[in-house]
Amino acid sequence: MDTYLPLLATLIALLLGLVVGKGWERYKLRDGRWVDRRRLRETPHYMLGLNFLVDSQVDQAIDELTQAASTDPDALEIQMILGNLYREKGQVARAISIHQALLPRPDLTTMEHAYVLLCLGLDFRHAGFVDRAIEAFHEVLALDAQNRYALVNLQKLYEEQQQWNEALQVRERVAKIDSGRHPEDQQILGFLRNELGAAQQRTGNHAAAAKILADAINVDSRTAPAYLNLGDVHEQQGNLPAAVEAWEGLTEALPDRAYLAFERLERGYLKLGAQGRFVERCQRLIARNPQDWRARLALSRHHAAAGRHREAFELLLAALPYNPHGLTIHQEAWRALMALSLEPELVRRYVALARDAVFYLDPHVCTRCRYRSTELLWQCPQCHEWNTFVEERMAPAKDPTAVDMEP
Repeated sequence: MDTYLPLLATLIALLLGLVVGKGWERYKLRDGRWVDRRRLRETPHYMLGLNFLVDSQVDQAIDELTQAASTDPDALEIQMILGNLYREKGQVARAISIHQALLPRPDLTTMEHAYVLLCLGLDFRHAGFVDRAIEAFHEVLALDAQNRYALVNLQKLYEEQQQWNEALQVRERVAKIDSGRHPEDQQILGFLRNELGAAQQRTGNHAAAAKILADAINVDSRTAPAYLNLGDVHEQQGNLPAAVEAWEGLTEALPDRAYLAFERLERGYLKLGAQGRFVERCQRLIARNPQDWRARLALSRHHAAAGRHREAFELLLAALPYNPHGLTIHQEAWRALMALSLEPELVRRYVALARDAVFYLDPHVCTRCRYRSTELLWQCPQCHEWNTFVEERMAPAKDPTAVDMEP
């Protein structure tokens, strides 16, 4: 339900704008007769309904606006708002009935007709009638080709059906309307191209996939999965140097997402006979961001695999203060301690760092709707926005520079 709140608020604002814009009119022609419009604005139910609506008291707003509508049955804006509110409450069938009843009105302007259809499309989408929702949004665009709300909802429907090419075409229309005013346009275009390229990759069309994925990166260099997928495509084509170059590109463009490429890079460097490049890559990331605990963890595992357990352990101790709740760090620390025969001094240093840690999987949270996930997702399954997940961690339990000074 929360997915529709921003659009509902926008539609209500637009509808109220129509009311204010016509506020100077005392009368309006309806069905060949003049109707006194002051009746609507003078009824207390209308103003009370709007006040309840602003306060998010949906039930009270419905009650008051219903009574206001009985005073003026021709008030289009009230009927549209009531339908939207019923949809918000989950009474979608009633919302559809209200909005469908408005369509035959002969006095609807083109804009009013478009917005009734837009509301109806939202009703169908909420009810899960995908085909009817798509049809309604296309009818809106036939009346108003620049209707951004219809385009965005159409894009989301195509995404839900994994019709990536159609979703991309619709978003390109949105970006043209926005004319650079919305920075998220490029990000969404990049992610949609990535999905389209990944779909080509799954069908075995590697040449087309590589081109589309490269385009995704060119459109928006923040499209992290495109680097991973492009490298995978090159690896499947037998071009390992190009694959490594793509994965390295992720670590340069998005160092906070570099950890996603660590296993691929380590495997690629090994096959190329250049294991030292992985150490250099991790050290470069640590120098760039001293709080990068993931690079330390990856380098620690690399050293442990080569039998350098003391070096591995020191890296884990350096990583721990920046993420004391990371279970994987503690697991690797105990592996290293076991390999080092549980040297008492090393155990003491570890216990001092880990004393206040609480063990749990790192949660990822959507910055738009607060949906939580144990893994990094590129599109939120609740609000369907792209690239909105961040890691939510507590602050370090102690000052990392002071820990080793404890007795």
